[in-house]
Amino acid sequence: MADTKPWLDPEALQGDDNFLADYGEDMSRTLNLDTWLPENAVEQMMALLKREISDAVNAEDALRSRIRHEVLPLIRGHPGGPQEAGVYSAEPAQFESIYQSLLFAGRVEAVNGSFASYESLPMGITQIGIAIVGYEGTQGTFSQRLFRKEMAEKHNHLLDEVFDCISRRQENSSSTRKAPYSRLARRGIRAYAERAALVDKARAEWRIGQGNPCAYDLLTGSGYQRLLDASLDVLHRLVKRQKKFVFVNPILEDRGWLTLGSALNPGEYTVIETMERFGKQVVGRWQYDAGSRQRVARFVEECCPDILTGVFRTSTRAPPRLFHAHREHVHVAARIAMADSLLRRERGYPLLLDMAEMTCRSVFGEDGFLGLVQDAYSQVGAGLQFFNDSRSRR
Repeated sequence: MADTKPWLDPEALQGDDNFLADYGEDMSRTLNLDTWLPENAVEQMMALLKREISDAVNAEDALRSRIRHEVLPLIRGHPGGPQEAGVYSAEPAQFESIYQSLLFAGRVEAVNGSFASYESLPMGITQIGIAIVGYEGTQGTFSQRLFRKEMAEKHNHLLDEVFDCISRRQENSSSTRKAPYSRLARRGIRAYAERAALVDKARAEWRIGQGNPCAYDLLTGSGYQRLLDASLDVLHRLVKRQKKFVFVNPILEDRGWLTLGSALNPGEYTVIETMERFGKQVVGRWQYDAGSRQRVARFVEECCPDILTGVFRTSTRAPPRLFHAHREHVHVAARIAMADSLLRRERGYPLLLDMAEMTCRSVFGEDGFLGLVQDAYSQVGAGLQFFNDSRSRR
């Protein structure tokens, strides 16, 4: 039937098998509260945690051994892979050279950002901060503030504006919307600002960024044409002009590649693929207009083959890290990221990126921002009627 609702379509409810595969039990058992533990069952909880964690670690060790001996040797020369694909080892002498000639010589800078938001009925206020740091100190901090207002002061058709305001507020806060455009805008603007600062404001020879250089929010514009245009411009300059960059992902993204990386020994890194596959996936899934689709597809064709994706590992006590770098400088880029990560061996993540984030928190801290907003509300006579102390569930 043409007007069948998605939630009534039996073809749309096929997640049970996936749940069983992911969690090892049927969902009906999970939903049965008789299988849930009471709050005072601490010993049972610890026994359950120890058993599940032990089983998972043992299975992961077995998987790691097989990957190391049977899969990693296949990366080099894999059909369809880049010519740089393979497993490489960085020697202590190479790290020492990078410390002396690049990192501590001030020839590497990192860019990271943060944002804080305050939501109330009259408006939503977002502060986005960006910091550029190197081992010679902070090179610059920048901030922008966005004011989201559903109620415009037009007053031409007041009743229509009132209903429009109520509708927009309900739409923007609806739980059925997974990512309202205002949230997408904040995330996309921060991602753009980090890369724009890295390209246009940083001055060091080498630049370190966080995440995926061609982030999904940028290749889609987060639904905004101007953001898409600006993003394609800055990314094109990053890839075709700057070239000496490395991006490191702080989160468990591309878990398949990280599984390969878990089989690496400390001091090893692997180059796996270009970013062309990722770019084509974005183009295939996002609903662009014809002109924008053509522009993004052209960018993916021209620039994404020049960006290589790999994984490095600095310590057995730290997780492997996904990195992206220009193919002309991929080996130096990987070693810069690894050398900087060795300065905090237990984390295995570039220290400069952590320093940039800490700088943002210091200069554009959330507590200070919220205090200023609440003080401003008080000074205009609003008191606490628009005070928001809620914490969303994650």
